[in-house]
Amino acid sequence: MSHKLLEFRESLTSSDYGLIVGDQGELKGIWIPEGKQEDCIPDSIVSLCVAKFGIDPNGNGHSAVLQ
Repeated sequence: MSHKLLEFRESLTSSDYGLIVGDQGELKGIWIPEGKQEDCIPDSIVSLCVAKFGIDPNGNGHSAVLQ
């Protein structure tokens, strides 16, 4: 199988968030659009992070449980 290399930044629009996932499936980081660093991460992304990784990215590093 051939893999096409696409730069991470090039694959995102100016309003997109991006999840950075390690080769073991762990969440390693979140790309936040320029100008949005002081805002809370949108609920849809938070819900995904809580459900898949057990992490609330708006929770200052605390683990979270989807309720």
